[in-house]
Amino acid sequence: MTSILPSTPEPAPLVACTISRDVQEFDLLIEDMEAVLGEGWGDLGFDEALHFFSQPDGEQLEFVALAIDEEDEANVDHLSAIIAAAKARQIKVVLIAHDVTPSALHHLLRQGADEFVPYPLPEGELDAAIERMRTASLPQAQGADGSAVTLSHDGDGVIIAVQGMAGGCGASTFATNLAWELATVGKKKETNPKVCIIDLGLQFGAVSTYLDVQRRESVLELLTDIETMDDDSFAQALETFEDRLQVFTSPADLPPLDIVGQAEIQQLLDTAARHFDFVVVDMPPSLVQWSETVLYAAQVYFGVIELDMRSAQNTYRLKRALQSEDLPFEKIRFVLNRAPRFTDLQGKSRLKRMQESLEISVDLQMPDGGKAVAEAGDHGQPLGLQQPKNPLRKEIAKLAQSLFEVGQSDAEAA
Repeated sequence: MTSILPSTPEPAPLVACTISRDVQEFDLLIEDMEAVLGEGWGDLGFDEALHFFSQPDGEQLEFVALAIDEEDEANVDHLSAIIAAAKARQIKVVLIAHDVTPSALHHLLRQGADEFVPYPLPEGELDAAIERMRTASLPQAQGADGSAVTLSHDGDGVIIAVQGMAGGCGASTFATNLAWELATVGKKKETNPKVCIIDLGLQFGAVSTYLDVQRRESVLELLTDIETMDDDSFAQALETFEDRLQVFTSPADLPPLDIVGQAEIQQLLDTAARHFDFVVVDMPPSLVQWSETVLYAAQVYFGVIELDMRSAQNTYRLKRALQSEDLPFEKIRFVLNRAPRFTDLQGKSRLKRMQESLEISVDLQMPDGGKAVAEAGDHGQPLGLQQPKNPLRKEIAKLAQSLFEVGQSDAEAA
């Protein structure tokens, strides 16, 4: 009788590697790699990576996870070379960073890293990052509801900027609800304008919270390398809300404020304007290098204020700053949020004195929407869906209708 020895099982194909100074410093990464890939991954040191990429096993790699901490920042040039070598061989790169400065992170993302995941790893985030990389080569970006984000070049390109004159004055709420009302202004979906809202509150923007959409990692990737942005990469950075509104969220992580400049913001606005009829831009409350760019690019620039001393003082300071630089302060249309009611004669008198002392005109007065406004934001829905009869929602809907009709009139005249 012939003796048959059991065959040795074939090792799992190597599809990924971690690259680090010492992978034992990233124990959670080890656990997640084993959970996602089983035995189909290996580990490399920084000095081994470049040589391994040229080996037969290296040619089969799908991606590498480059894990770094603050001690590795001194070797940022070597890390950049590893990323460049991986990209040259069509190997995707996930950057795992722990306590790394924004400038170093910014530099490495610009070298071409496909995904960034902070360490300690949030639960399921590595798996999600791998899935995003595997689907990134699809011809159309996917919206949050699974529908394709398709772009066209027939947008009318009306840019509407919204800036709060003080923290908590309701500017982001106003911008988000205005974008939704514009996207649903018609009775038929087919006749509604194409609308995109861009959250330029790059560090603490709230649009994604108010619409309950995911902050995409591709937003930060696009902003760090916006010179190479094309229609596809712009589409991949968008999230779709209720199949009506496209959302360019603020980044998932906190980037440095100088991550973009005037040229980059101008390119972003130009790209959005080519594809959408209305582009609503939610500005940060502070003036930044590219605030002038948006001020000139916007057809309508709303300044949201409240009837309080903070708004009055900040409006005065903004007016003085813009006029000293010969910038068009008069372009700002002031919106009074939580305006006094019809019977509040004292409040109306205060508003009149505020306008006279600042030499401004308050063009729009928005009523106090009450607790329903905060509740709608917490639920991630516009007032039009959550509280359609709310007085604030009705006024914003009237404004959207007016802007839509003006846009139509201009289009017909042209």
